[in-house]
Amino acid sequence: MRQFVQTYFDDIFMPSRASEDRTAVEAHLDHLREVLMCMRENRLYANINKCIFGVEEILGCFLGKDGVRADPEKVCAIAQWPVPVSQKDLRK
Repeated sequence: MRQFVQTYFDDIFMPSRASEDRTAVEAHLDHLREVLMCMRENRLYANINKCIFGVEEILGCFLGKDGVRADPEKVCAIAQWPVPVSQKDLRK
């Protein structure tokens, strides 16, 4: 399970990829079943109202076939920040 599950605080992420014998959706469903069974066996519960399934973007990152990448708009905004020239600028 550690091969396809990532956690961030109390969030669980399952980025799934297609393989020769199954699609990304089939892989995701298999991963989801395995995680939910593990949660059930350990008496852990998820709030269905907080669950998000089958999305390509989460927490401002894009998940795709090439891996995880940052939101291009956020990268552009950071790249346009002015360069600090004094200690006062650094503290801002």
